[in-house]
Amino acid sequence: MLPSEALARVNTHRLILNLPQIQLSCLEWNQGGEPLLLLHGLADCGMVWISLAESLRARYHILAPDLRGHGDSSKPERGYSYADIIVDLEALMDRVGWTSAHVVAHSWSAKVTAIWARQQPQRFRSLVLVDPFFLGTMPSWMKLTFPLLYRVLPFLKTMGPFASYEQAQQQARQLKQYRGWSPLQQAVFQAAMEQKPDGRWGSKFVVQAWDEIFEDVMRIAGLTQPVEIPTLFLQPQAGVNRTAWQLQPYRTYLKNLDIQQIPGNHWCFLVEPAAFNSSVAAFLERQCS
Repeated sequence: MLPSEALARVNTHRLILNLPQIQLSCLEWNQGGEPLLLLHGLADCGMVWISLAESLRARYHILAPDLRGHGDSSKPERGYSYADIIVDLEALMDRVGWTSAHVVAHSWSAKVTAIWARQQPQRFRSLVLVDPFFLGTMPSWMKLTFPLLYRVLPFLKTMGPFASYEQAQQQARQLKQYRGWSPLQQAVFQAAMEQKPDGRWGSKFVVQAWDEIFEDVMRIAGLTQPVEIPTLFLQPQAGVNRTAWQLQPYRTYLKNLDIQQIPGNHWCFLVEPAAFNSSVAAFLERQCS
């Protein structure tokens, strides 16, 4: 039931980056040469990428960090803005000697990455955006109702607390990201949970990160100027980006954009990993050839 047991089944090790304010935990696959950075979404952790990383490790040097406030990384009381996350990622790349990398980012981290890409485009060899969440700023009419919706989003139901691990698992099996309850999904869920000091169980993701990230989602736009980085937008059939209106900002600002529909929901890499891995591999192969 421990995350270390799940890690033992894959060809990786955990890298710890000691920064002045926090400690950043990161999974590393180090067989290939091309640098590849994998960024999880809100309330997830680096383990969501184990299927993709295992399929690509022969060609790529892969890092999959637990972003601050998530997984096994530090959980400070403050410091969860986009700027804070980008500073961490820059430090991680510098630690391993990367000047640039291919970057795959899901949901909320896809918005972080869009901001990073327009600020530091030289850091990117290519970019894969997986069903990004709310790229723009929050319209004023939504600011009163969205906080209520945000706090009842289904995927946050594993925050807990739960009386037991089994109770937490029962809740998880009802959620979209764990539909099917495959060994991959079980390992990911296991890595994202912990027993609290009072004996109850809950997510490693913390409330203070949740609150501060939400503030940035509301007030900061992701893309505001043209970006020339080769970009793949993966659009799951049952994802959150389903309309031309939602896709328009990407078409407007990403000048080297390929949009591809794939099976699955917002967590396509967990519910349809084979199709997802194939799409990412083919895109990266084109960029590296």
